[in-house]
Amino acid sequence: MKIGNVKLENNIFLAPMAGITDLPFRLICKENDAGLVYTEMVSAKALLYNDEKTKLLLKTCDKEKPLAVQIFGSDVEAIAYASKYVSEFADIVDINMGCPAPKVVKNGDGSRLLLNLELAKQIIETAVANSKVPVTVKMRTGWDADNIVVVEAAKIAEKAGASAITVHGRTRSQYYSGEADWNIIKQVKEAVNIPVIGNGDIKTCFDAKRMLDETNCDLVMVGRGLLGNPWLIKEINEYLENGVVIDKPTDIEKIDMCLKHLSLLEEFECEKQAVLEIRSHVGWYLKGIKNANEVKQNIFKTKNINEIKRMLNELKDSLK
Repeated sequence: MKIGNVKLENNIFLAPMAGITDLPFRLICKENDAGLVYTEMVSAKALLYNDEKTKLLLKTCDKEKPLAVQIFGSDVEAIAYASKYVSEFADIVDINMGCPAPKVVKNGDGSRLLLNLELAKQIIETAVANSKVPVTVKMRTGWDADNIVVVEAAKIAEKAGASAITVHGRTRSQYYSGEADWNIIKQVKEAVNIPVIGNGDIKTCFDAKRMLDETNCDLVMVGRGLLGNPWLIKEINEYLENGVVIDKPTDIEKIDMCLKHLSLLEEFECEKQAVLEIRSHVGWYLKGIKNANEVKQNIFKTKNINEIKRMLNELKDSLK
């Protein structure tokens, strides 16, 4: 499988998630056989203005390649600059046309572009013209139930030079509620000739197989199903390739992964940032583990990495 000239080992991708898909998490998902990993979205305008905080979101390394960098914006000049900038180190530049966050859409960015397809076309054409690598687009089905425009938007994206399209089967007004509409993904696949990536409600290996079968999409993107469960990518690949359902991770393996995640954060971030970031992941990794609630509460109170390691190791020892 290829997107443009980028060769992929498999067709299971890590979705871009704000505040989640930083370098440590991408490396963990890569080790669990993700065919492609995405950065969290970065503001094209912030890159244009040389914002140092935004650039910190773009820490990368060779181990995670191939890498897609997702940018968002509705300003043509900013998109031109950002596409050129990130294509120096990204393998793919992805345009966000799906983010539902109010602080994003109020500026005309993210899923708001689905209400202005002429501007969306200009944005994609500009990115393609300025990027050294393939450009892809991630979009929702539309702004709301009365404005389902994704098939038209996908055709526009293909004509504008996009090398692939990701469809999250929800409208902006749905945010992350309700069920994703996989039938609309099928309609997009039937309407364009470039690869289509299906996204939405992939929680098990069976979900991934069903999405591929029902929509005929080329690739599957997994997002929230990976929180506390990066093994899901490996599970999906094994099931798709060999029809085998591998064992779920044990509680001790979950704690070990949490410790590994913390060590990666420690390697790439300052202690304060590493502690802040591991707090969310601790809740996901330790979900359902006996006596974990008190440990989680204590971790949320500490600012010391070694203290967190000690608490996690003590929890692990209590399970042996």
